[in-house]
Amino acid sequence: MSDSAIIELKNVSVYHHKHLVLSNLNLEINKGEMIYLVGKNGSGKSSFLKTLYAELKLKEGEGKVAEFNLSNLKRKKVPFLRRKIGVVFQDFQLLSDRNIFDNLKFVMKATGWKGKKEITEGINNVLDIVGIGSKGFKMPHELSGGQQQRVAIARALINDPEIILADEPTGNLDPETSIEIMKLLVNISKNNKAVIVATHDYELMRKFPGRILQFEKETITEPQPTIPREA
Repeated sequence: MSDSAIIELKNVSVYHHKHLVLSNLNLEINKGEMIYLVGKNGSGKSSFLKTLYAELKLKEGEGKVAEFNLSNLKRKKVPFLRRKIGVVFQDFQLLSDRNIFDNLKFVMKATGWKGKKEITEGINNVLDIVGIGSKGFKMPHELSGGQQQRVAIARALINDPEIILADEPTGNLDPETSIEIMKLLVNISKNNKAVIVATHDYELMRKFPGRILQFEKETITEPQPTIPREA
């Protein structure tokens, strides 16, 4: 793996249960890259992301993610890999029975944070980064969809990961809010983090160019370096 590479796959095949989803992947992703995953539903984008954070076991080929070897990763090491990866889901997946501060506190405690002062400072920091520093006392249902997605991104940033994986992060949002969320993700990539976004929204990709990985016929291709920015 080169110094700038954070993900490296060699001759990798991805399976969902026993079903082959993707075959013979050879791919390197570097720190600071903005990556878009595009393709039809069922083309393997979600399975690809799940393989990167070890939700699906890598059965064929060699895979390294943040210096963890996916091929022989022991179950007890998976939490350490996941501290290097922040995951953003389309449907936010916030805990509805507690406020935003306690949503983030729950994740921090689950990943090994202990000091009350450190936890409070960490939460305030990520809420400021995503632009909702004053919303920590709110319940999820009191926030707009865009604000809830900002909380989901804050949660993904809580352990200062090297990689952000976002599966259709704007799928439930209106166009204006989608642009704000994409601006946020692009800014995160500029802090030397690899940001990988599965999306169907070509309009957003034109506004925020990045490297495109096309999922089709059980493989990944790169049709062109970027979708050109609109004039």
